[in-house]
Amino acid sequence: MRVLVVEDEPDMAASLAWGLGAEGYVVDVASDGVDGLWKAQETSPDVIFLDVMLPGMDGYQVCRRLREQGLWAPILMLTAMDEDLDHAEGLDSGADDYLAKPFSYPVLLAHLRALTRRGLGVRPAVLEAAGLALDPAARTVRLRGRDLEVTTREVAVLEHLLRRRGRVVSKTELLEHCWDAAYDGGPSVVEVTVHRLRRKIEAGGGPALIETVRGEGYLIREEPR
Repeated sequence: MRVLVVEDEPDMAASLAWGLGAEGYVVDVASDGVDGLWKAQETSPDVIFLDVMLPGMDGYQVCRRLREQGLWAPILMLTAMDEDLDHAEGLDSGADDYLAKPFSYPVLLAHLRALTRRGLGVRPAVLEAAGLALDPAARTVRLRGRDLEVTTREVAVLEHLLRRRGRVVSKTELLEHCWDAAYDGGPSVVEVTVHRLRRKIEAGGGPALIETVRGEGYLIREEPR
């Protein structure tokens, strides 16, 4: 899952990027409103963390511009201003949620999980398919009630496919949303990761859950065969 952090405080931005990266998210960082607007347009993030007080263009302006352009990724406004009117302006500008600084990291992650469930149309806290259950909060996978040993990257790929269940997901999309922006390799790493996931799921007694659609990508059906 790809997260864009638009934050002008270097320490805060670095802390968020490190923490989210350790959780398995792909993180892009922008230090001002203009760059944040551009990166949101170019990288198609799943969620945007948007500071209010930004140089160049404030968070409210960035949010309004994104919504005017038809970009509807969930937006969490981050700000030291905790007045009711500030909350109202952020929500009225098109934001989905609001978090006042200072905040605890577990609370930030809880907001992130809630936004992704809401924004991608998947409501359950645990994503399930054919006896397999992925818990995005714990970053764990269980198959028929037993823990499945998976890597952070495998969890990210499986989560992305489950949240887009019923449609084909290209290798390029998986690469963009599940690998760090600094990764400069090709899509073969996606093939290797999917192959390992399939092998682990099927070795654990699970179904052939992830299908290859030749020339297009991968698919988890609404009703697995």
